[in-house]
Amino acid sequence: MAPPLRAVCAWCGSAPGNGTLNRLTFLRGSSRLAAGRDGGSKRKWLGVVGLEIHAQLCSNSKLFSGSWVQFSAPPNSLVSFLDASLPGTLPVLNKRSVEAAVMTGLALNCTINKKSKFDRKHYFYADLPVGYQITQQRCPIAISGSLAYSLCVGKNRNHIPKLARIKQIQLEQDSGKSLHDDARTQTLIDLNRAGVGLMEIVMEPDMCCGDEAAAAVRELQLILQTLGTSHGNMAEGQLRVDANISVHRPGEPYGVRAEVKNINSARFLARAIDYEILRQIGVLENGGEIVNETRAFDYKTGQTISMRDKEGKQDYRFMPEPNLPPLVIYDNETIPSNMNPQQVVNIDHIRELLPELPNDKRKRLVEKYGILSEHSFTLVNEDGLVQFFETVIEQTQVNPTKVIGWIINDLLALLKQNNLRVNQSSISPSALSELLNLLETGFISSSAAKQVFAELWKGEGKTAIQIVEQKELGLIQDHKKLEQICQSVIEGHPAEVSEIQLGNWRVLNKLIGQVQRVTRGRAAPTLVKAILEKKLS
Repeated sequence: MAPPLRAVCAWCGSAPGNGTLNRLTFLRGSSRLAAGRDGGSKRKWLGVVGLEIHAQLCSNSKLFSGSWVQFSAPPNSLVSFLDASLPGTLPVLNKRSVEAAVMTGLALNCTINKKSKFDRKHYFYADLPVGYQITQQRCPIAISGSLAYSLCVGKNRNHIPKLARIKQIQLEQDSGKSLHDDARTQTLIDLNRAGVGLMEIVMEPDMCCGDEAAAAVRELQLILQTLGTSHGNMAEGQLRVDANISVHRPGEPYGVRAEVKNINSARFLARAIDYEILRQIGVLENGGEIVNETRAFDYKTGQTISMRDKEGKQDYRFMPEPNLPPLVIYDNETIPSNMNPQQVVNIDHIRELLPELPNDKRKRLVEKYGILSEHSFTLVNEDGLVQFFETVIEQTQVNPTKVIGWIINDLLALLKQNNLRVNQSSISPSALSELLNLLETGFISSSAAKQVFAELWKGEGKTAIQIVEQKELGLIQDHKKLEQICQSVIEGHPAEVSEIQLGNWRVLNKLIGQVQRVTRGRAAPTLVKAILEKKLS
């Protein structure tokens, strides 16, 4: 059998096979080969991954025209004269898109260029009627940033901090969409998407495997949604990822890269990168060469497929966009006194509007409430769950670590089971607060609380206290009545009483269980134990 292929992550030192790569194997002849960790440094390979992410700007109109932006609108129903490239039309820049790009750049620790320029990038596709794309290739709106994210590894779900550098953020317009009708052997063009504003976020090759890239994209998606600069819905094409992937041996220069285009799922991104790393290793191990090419990912087969060769560099004939002046933005120090503040983009004003970012929110939750770090990730990563949690905390005196258990183990589990969002929950924060207060004050037992929770989930409009009273779930408060029940249980189980009197106090738990059965769980276990111990001592 041939020796196994070796691929090792450059930063975390993990090997393909420890995460998403576990499901990937390679065929060489008749031997099935998988990437592993050992085998000597001569056999190891390092994966290198850089991402280009296209995020659709959250704006009602397109980047350079007043056409409406709406997903799944009837074909060609949202097309202006400019979008269709009719002669004599001129672009007018959307201020909202510029503000969104500046806010995103600030959130990603970028330097905002106070003067940026637009370029024409020429290429000829049927869904690009003007024959060029307006972009910011040479002087973008933001440069030199960073994205902090965490990689979840191991059975204990430990979060390893990571950092990916951001080369630049540029504004550009989207192209239309080609709809291929194989039955009629024709291609139809929908220009609804033509001219929609995009941010292209170019990341340096600081990742080494699919898991890292997917984690970075998920964190970026969460940041964009928090900022409100992009909805980031990958299923609707609002966030599309191109991955540049290469492999090389330790200490050697980076290898030839291949680009996998237009991936619209973080899970598929991880699979595509992992497959491509192993594919390239397989080619090199067999004495072949990696071709600089564009590839697509087939999610059905889990493989990347060659689309076109990039060896001959395409001449996009970049040139300054003659119909748009340089984009000038200001801060408090440079804004002219005679200029209307409503007509300019002010960096300092946008910085003041920045919301609490996901990573800062996680740190605050851990420090303020004493919850575990992994719980903070769960709260922040689920839309609306932090607000739900903090509302419950405000309305109850229950320890936050107990509240988090109910929210993650009970509420979130039911939401995921029923494919619901937090704002669709039939249990409101006030309802859960009331339930937890009843439990904390000893009015109901923990088992009764679970029953009340299940009733609240049905969404019948009843409060927790109403459910407790209707189903008689409250703990027995009459001490004399509880003593009588305990005495009855003692008299009905002489064998167990004899064992206890001989010193086997572990049998006491059986008597406590009998009391709970008689009271249908309405007796406080600690109180029952105290009464039984007193009577049997």
